[in-house]
This record gives sequence, structure tokens and C-alpha cells, in this order.
Amino acid sequence: MARNDAHAMRLAMTNPIPPANLQPVDRLTLRGEPDAPALVLKNRTLDYAGLEADVARLAGWLAGLNIEPGARAATWAGKGWLTCLMPLAAPRAGLIHVPINPLLKRAQVAHILYDSGAALLVANRGRLAGLETGDLPDDCLEVEEGDAELAAAGATPMAPSNGSPDDLAAILYTSGSTGRPKGVMLSHANLWLGAEAVADYLALEPDDRTLAVLPLAFDYGQNQLLSTWFAGACAVPIDYLLARDVVRAVAKHAITTLAAVPPLWTQLLEQEWPPESVEPLRRLTNSGGALAEPLVRRLRERFPEARLFAMYGLTEAFRSTFLPPEMIDVYPTSIGGSIPHAEVLVVKDDGTLAGPGEEGELVHAGPLVAGGYWRDAERSAERFRLAPPGSRYGGMAVWSGDRVRYDSKGLLHFVGRRDAMIKSLGQRISPQEIEEAALATGLVAECVAIGVPDENLGQAVHLVARASPDTDPGQAAAELVQALRRELPSYMQPQVVHWRDALPKGATGKLDRASLMHELLGVTN
Repeated sequence: MARNDAHAMRLAMTNPIPPANLQPVDRLTLRGEPDAPALVLKNRTLDYAGLEADVARLAGWLAGLNIEPGARAATWAGKGWLTCLMPLAAPRAGLIHVPINPLLKRAQVAHILYDSGAALLVANRGRLAGLETGDLPDDCLEVEEGDAELAAAGATPMAPSNGSPDDLAAILYTSGSTGRPKGVMLSHANLWLGAEAVADYLALEPDDRTLAVLPLAFDYGQNQLLSTWFAGACAVPIDYLLARDVVRAVAKHAITTLAAVPPLWTQLLEQEWPPESVEPLRRLTNSGGALAEPLVRRLRERFPEARLFAMYGLTEAFRSTFLPPEMIDVYPTSIGGSIPHAEVLVVKDDGTLAGPGEEGELVHAGPLVAGGYWRDAERSAERFRLAPPGSRYGGMAVWSGDRVRYDSKGLLHFVGRRDAMIKSLGQRISPQEIEEAALATGLVAECVAIGVPDENLGQAVHLVARASPDTDPGQAAAELVQALRRELPSYMQPQVVHWRDALPKGATGKLDRASLMHELLGVTN
């Protein structure tokens, strides 16, 4: 058996590693050399000694507010001193951090504040002014972001905490593509082990510099900071308006590690990348959606010296799988196998475990599994259930609702979400398979396949697409149908192709499949 094939079989097996040396998440400030750069902000750079000092003072200010232990402290602001330090300072002060994506609107923010029962909201002046009467829970303290930083500068520092790894440290709210956002409860252990696991398999080093472009309220976005600090490396958070801003930031800060979701990679590849923006990059990491083969090929062509990590994760268990970069040229559509501290199982419809060549639901067990949804026992019971027979960890597991399959080498491939699968003419169709076929033509930059109710077919396949920048939309419309007829069986052919200048994206940058679904529900042939 070839070395890569043997490695593939090992990856797809369960990979439980007993947690060791667990610490409260706020102790990440102690991981780097005191004088090594830890955080680059717009107006200053903090070394690890400065990061620890500022976290200590921010925690001291929070403790001085006399909010009861375990209360929820929410932040609603762009990337800056406050939002980068609160994930460590709030749990050090005995509070639970609730980061709110700055892209969310007032009604969504009000839901999160009430659902979490927030006792504190720190936001910038404009966002606070946009709130209306009744948007905040009773007795929720409002503090302007700049005022909080000034107050913290004079606070009595708090020493690193010694709390239990099982104590709740954060509640991260999902994007709410189906129903209202749910608050995922994360412990110190969840955050610490997630940081350790990613720093380990990415092989982050103290001289690495991570460009944090993803929202910090997104689990993948927050881990950009935590895994970087676990490695004693430097994080550079930015809020960007245009994709070219990211390209410039990579060159300006000599970035070695860049994380993105597929729609952002598509935008980035449409930019000009001068040599000074390409050369520093050592690794690219993807999650938040599967990489289609054409996108993998383009990334490898544009960044031939950077290691490309394809990953799969879900907020309820943070991260489940990754594919080692040395395998991606041979297995470009695989999501690999389990990460450290994770046990990944594939459960068939009959309840038994799948093997090579078989498909089923991905189930994640082990210490990365979150504590359920905040104050939502009903939805927690749907997603968090006992691990299936055969689990080496046992206990509570996350039943993802995502369909995956093993290939003949034992590697995992994402098929699609159970609730997004299309059923047409009695056939179960993966939207991703249609999308990958469309992208492979080179005529389409990004697309979403959706099943629309149809009296004769059960569901008709509709494809919403944006033409590639170097392709005339009229030409793309004429050629795409013929190309798909050559590549896909008749039952998978789109009945309608909707061409758009842009596709909607959610707060985390992923394509907003749910909003397109709602839009197309009234569409008929």
C-alpha cells in the first residue's frame, strides 16, 4: 500500500487522544515569550507580556462591575482591542462571553441578548444608538467600547484563573439559517483543546503570523486567535471591505497563515496577487463549506508553496476533520479524517457504522463536543445524543445532520446536509455534486443548487449561479446547460438556472442557501 493510501486509512479511523494539561482558556496569554509579538492592532502591537497585562486589567474591570459569577457579557463590535481580549478576560472574571457578529442587525442582536440573558453589552457608540426601547434585557448594563477600554486601563489586574476546565467560558450563536440563532455552550476545555488541536495539525510556530479575517463571533474565526496564541505566534485581526484589502494586508504584515470560507476564496482568487503577497504564505486553511475540485486546483496554482488544509467542522463540536496538505492534490474533494481530540463516526441509516465505500451521518464524539444549546433542551436533545455503539469515547455526541461518505481509501467526503438534499424522480441528489459539476465547467464562479417543489418531479433542481469574471454571462448561459448534460445524469439536470450578479452571503461569509431557498419557493417552471 502506498504511503499516502496507508495514511488515508489511518486518518479515517477514530482518533481519540486523552486530554492532558487542560488549563483555563485565559492562560493562553502565558504561552508565548513575554517580548514576542502576540496581537497587531491598528494603532499598536501587544507582545505576550502586554497581552497578559491587558487581559488582566480588562478582567479586573469586569469583576469590578459587581456582576454575578456566570453572568453573560456580550460584545458587539468590529475587530479591535476589546473583541480580541474579551474571550480571555470574561472567563477570567468568572463571566461567560457572548460575542455578537457586528454584521447582525438590531432584531437579531436583541434576540441574542434576551436569549442569553446578557447582564452586560459592550458595543461602539453607533451600534448602541441604533438599539430601541425593549431591545435589552432588564438590568443589562450598556458600556461604550472606548469607555470600557479607558476604564480597564485603571483597573486592578486579575491573576490568571484556576477554574475548572468544565466551567462555561463562552456562548457562540449560530448564524440561524434555519430558525432563530441557537447559543452553543463552550467550556474552557472546549476552547483550550480546540486551540491545541488546530495549532498541532497546522504545525504553527512562534514566528507565524495569522491574518484573522473571519468574524470573531464565528467558531472558526475565534479559533484564529486562540490557536495562534497556543503556538506563541502573532495574530493580526482585520475588518476588510474589499477582497483586495486582504491581499494588501498579507503583504503588509508578512502573513504566514490565512483562513477563509469558500466564497471568500473565490473572491480572493479574482484579485491580482503580487509576489510580495504570495511569498510569505505558508498555509491556507478552509472550513465553513467543502472545497470543490476546481477551487482546490486554482488555489494550488496561485499559491504553490503554501500548504492547503481542507477541513470540516460545526460549531457544536468546533472541528471534526482535516486533510493533510500532502494529500490534497490526489484527493482534492476529501475532508480527510479526525483531528486530535476528536472521534468521528459515520452512522448508516440502519444505525450501524459505515465503512469504506459507504455513506451515512457524521457523528462527532469526544471532549470537543459542546455542552448543548443554551436554555434550549428541546433542540439540544435533537442534536446532542448518546454516541452510537462502537464509539471509543462514548458519552454525549453531536449528530451533525451532515451526510458524508467513505471512499475506497477510507477518506471522508462531504455529501451534503440532510435537510438540503434534493429528492427528484425518487432519487436522492446531493446539491454539492451539481454545484461541483457546474464549477468544473469554468463558466461559473459560485453557485447553489436547490430543490423546489414540483408536482411531477417531487422536487425540481434549480441552480442559482454567478458567471465567472472572465466569461460573458450570455455565453455562460448558453454553454452551461450543454456542459451539464454531458456530465450529469438526466435526473440531476437543473430545470432552471437563475443567473445573478452576486449571491447572498450570511454573517459568517458563507453562501446563504436558506435565503435563496425562501426566495425560490414561489418559483415555478
